[in-house]
Amino acid sequence: MKTIENKSRRDILLGAAAVAATFASDSAFSASEHNHDMHNHASGNQDIIDAALDCVKTGMACNDHCIELLKDGDTSIVNCMDVLSETLAMCTALSQMASYQSSHLAAVAKVCISVCEDCEKECRKHEKKHAACKACAESCKDCIDACKKIA
Repeated sequence: MKTIENKSRRDILLGAAAVAATFASDSAFSASEHNHDMHNHASGNQDIIDAALDCVKTGMACNDHCIELLKDGDTSIVNCMDVLSETLAMCTALSQMASYQSSHLAAVAKVCISVCEDCEKECRKHEKKHAACKACAESCKDCIDACKKIA
């Protein structure tokens, strides 16, 4: 049974990730709307922004699924949840850095590759049993591929 404190913490973490992802995508849209040159430059980062945000979206769904499994007493996904927390944070940061046209984007992408590889590996352990884990692993792979193009 979930306590109020756990629910609040989970809701805060998931909400923060969603807000960050929204700001990242809004930032890219605003830049393209106000400056044509920025639009052309942002378009170069759109693939990585999309991949990172998709990773956040599927990661949040996977995390929700893992919480439900924990409520039912299934602790086989605890390591998955630990790795997933890092992935959500990293992909949120990656989407923001890409939307900001950061000069550090390539360095962040290198770190993101490593984090997403860990998450993909962990989710693959559960993909045959849980569709959410499979979707998360696939989005991690897509994010890795996007990161490799700029890292």
